[in-house]
Amino acid sequence: MSIIESIHEDHGATFGERADRRIVEHYGRPERTHRAVRNGVGLLEFAYGVVVVEGGDRVEYVDNVVSNRVPAEDGQGCYALVLDPQGGIDVELYVYNAGERLLLFTQPEAAEPLAEEWGEKVFIQDVDIRVATDDYAVFGIHGPHATEKIASVLNGAGSPDERYSFVRGTMGDEGVSVIRTDALTGEESYEVICAADDAAAVHDTLLNQGLNAAPFGYRTFESLALEAGSPLFHTELEGTLPNVLGLRNALDFEKGCYVGQEVVSRVENRGQPSRRLVGLTLAGEAVPESGAAVFAGDASVGEVTRAGESPMLGDVIALAIVDYGLEADELTVRVGGEEVDATLTNLPFVDGSDRSDRLPEYL
Repeated sequence: MSIIESIHEDHGATFGERADRRIVEHYGRPERTHRAVRNGVGLLEFAYGVVVVEGGDRVEYVDNVVSNRVPAEDGQGCYALVLDPQGGIDVELYVYNAGERLLLFTQPEAAEPLAEEWGEKVFIQDVDIRVATDDYAVFGIHGPHATEKIASVLNGAGSPDERYSFVRGTMGDEGVSVIRTDALTGEESYEVICAADDAAAVHDTLLNQGLNAAPFGYRTFESLALEAGSPLFHTELEGTLPNVLGLRNALDFEKGCYVGQEVVSRVENRGQPSRRLVGLTLAGEAVPESGAAVFAGDASVGEVTRAGESPMLGDVIALAIVDYGLEADELTVRVGGEEVDATLTNLPFVDGSDRSDRLPEYL
């Protein structure tokens, strides 16, 4: 559940669930809030599962399991994946080196099984792994004025410039860590991490002190991420080969073997995957469901992963996974038993103040 649910209630929040975690869907009029974030700055409480890894072998242990190189330097982080033996994405992770510990942020339902599985595989290594989801609160700051917002409330440090790096400071009397994140909304973005006991005070500072910030929920976050062309875990990543999504930011092709690495490297060496992630703009107002078939003429060439009406464009837009060699620009999507015209569209759909680090990249 939310760390500060009663505060969200006081602001008129409507709640929903993501992977059995209670989250804020919206505070009313999510399309208007969407525009407020695009044009200014917004505040969101994120729902993460948190795993802490400690011990002298912590960096080596995690590095041997995940798809990216775990940084050895305090204050640095990376985006990484845990893959299954076939190369499909099983878990996504933000890994941060916090000195004597690694902090891992993942989808909420993954923290406990991941910690349990890794703990069972510790033999002689000096490693301690525990779930710490309830120990932390995480707030996202997104928008073209996000850097200005952070600068207006952060004491003792400047805003971090490099993605996946963080600084330590205070907001009011509370200690915080501020991370420069991967701009999944297509805007400047930061995450503010604090102790759960300090969550209410930090949220109040972020909402009411310095530059004004508009509170927003997951419905707005997901519509912003769609416009930015950002694939998300439950709709695009889960079970998918990272090469298909062009997630090169999560892969280090020089590091040693990890589960799924052989498949990923084989596809990389081949030069291209069999499928790729693309953007589509649909005619009309009907929104296709996840899994809706995409056609080039009579041939099925892929399927929609998620879709929605863009508040900024007024069009129905979608992400889809299609045949890699697809050349036809004019397509159709099956919506409610009918074929709706669709056009391949370059990502991102909307240019913001930053570019998502998950925009697909192919050789």
